Amino acid sequence: MKRRSFIQKASSGLLGLGAASQVSANGHPPDKEKMSLQGYITLDENGVKYFSKVVTQPVRVFLAADTHLWMNDERGEPYRKYSDRMAKAYNQTSHFQTSEPTNPEESFEQTLQRAKESGADLLALPGDIFSWPSEAAIEWAIARLEEAGIPYIYVAGNHDWHYEGMEGSLEDLRSTWIEKRLLPLYQGKDPMIASYDIKGIRFLAIDNSTYQISEKQLRVFKDHVKSGVPLILLVHIPMYSPGRPVSYGCGHPDWGAATDRIYKIERRPQWPESGHTDTTMSFYKEVFSAPNLLGIFSGHIHRSSFEQVNGTPQFVADDNASGAFLDITISPLSSRDEKLIAG
Repeated sequence: MKRRSFIQKASSGLLGLGAASQVSANGHPPDKEKMSLQGYITLDENGVKYFSKVVTQPVRVFLAADTHLWMNDERGEPYRKYSDRMAKAYNQTSHFQTSEPTNPEESFEQTLQRAKESGADLLALPGDIFSWPSEAAIEWAIARLEEAGIPYIYVAGNHDWHYEGMEGSLEDLRSTWIEKRLLPLYQGKDPMIASYDIKGIRFLAIDNSTYQISEKQLRVFKDHVKSGVPLILLVHIPMYSPGRPVSYGCGHPDWGAATDRIYKIERRPQWPESGHTDTTMSFYKEVFSAPNLLGIFSGHIHRSSFEQVNGTPQFVADDNASGAFLDITISPLSSRDEKLIAG
């Protein structure tokens, strides 16, 4: 018996989604409902097939988030008081399909092997690959990625750079531990916002691991929208969708101190009383009005989910600590299917 399917009780289906290939002459996104281009998605267990007129060749992506690697060595001794809780969190897990015992290291290696055997074009890693910035875990993961030889994109999650109880603002701690430990994973790119072009699709990695978006990130995102290039947004924290809980915390209208239930457990600053910044909310609106955004890839919540907001799909991967991943193929929509669907 499979522990969790991608879509519970309805593991497959065809979803028609509005999309577009360009912005209007004044630089503002046109109304999606007026655009003629369409995308169609079929879901089956942890497999996703996405068909779009704006895609020129198939791109296969393995989406793996929340591995929570926790290995450590003597270099971590001075930091054990900050890592002790998370060091006990994922020592052993249950496989997402078989329910057999597994662990984060085994799950990560098996996912890489599956991706390699499947001929994946890209491994998308939207954060929490580590339970804290352990040098041993980071070096181990980089070695496994180099051995696999698959192009990958990494963006940090809230645990990757967080030593629980360490003094400092979230933004300062993130900058410190990215620079000290995580930097090699960015392959020379800007850790806060970076783009990777693969077979005609631009994958845009934006760090929202503090739940907030900076002015630079908003500005650069808008520039990519104006380019008209088909985009996939890669973030750790899922974008808010109506009806979803506050864990879908980027743009959630209730995000803030009143809904922060675990800041004492995680020994970090409480979310602000004022909630999201205006810049974060502007980013949210820009994301879901971007006519060339094919979709959003994320993690964080440790379960698979699918949302559609204003015609834009969001795919959230279950935790890779339990072996989970999403196998996503984005392909051109055939003329036969286009004529059949158009009637």
